[in-house]
Amino acid sequence: MAKLILTNEVTGLGSAGDVVEVKNGYARNYLIPQGFAVAWSRGGEKQVASIRAARESRAIHDHEDAVALKNSLESTTVKLAVKAGNEGRLFGSVKPADVADAVKAAGLGELDKRKVQITSAIKSVGQHEATVRLRDDVTAVITLQVVAAK
Repeated sequence: MAKLILTNEVTGLGSAGDVVEVKNGYARNYLIPQGFAVAWSRGGEKQVASIRAARESRAIHDHEDAVALKNSLESTTVKLAVKAGNEGRLFGSVKPADVADAVKAAGLGELDKRKVQITSAIKSVGQHEATVRLRDDVTAVITLQVVAAK
């Protein structure tokens, strides 16, 4: 087992700044090469504090603010214009960063693209859903209206 410090959020494993133990192959072949984690060391404990401080500065601190943002996100359909072919198939797919930019352009607030999760790839125009984890205890479901850009 390898002991690691997460530098980014990894779904199902933990958030940035968490110290986790994973199997050696998972650490060596995926987490470390992708930049999601670094090897744990005694000197790394200082790094954990700075990573957690950065995470806290980006986080929504107040539970009421998170619930208010959740309500505004779920009550609005976010329009997202992307390049598409004649039959409505997209050139590429919608990424979490695209969703975060569309929410910001709609005036609903600023989202961290790392908190946006798209369950199945969005590769066609129409209505789709994306999930946003605002806090550990508050999750919002965004309705996306994907249209072809002109």
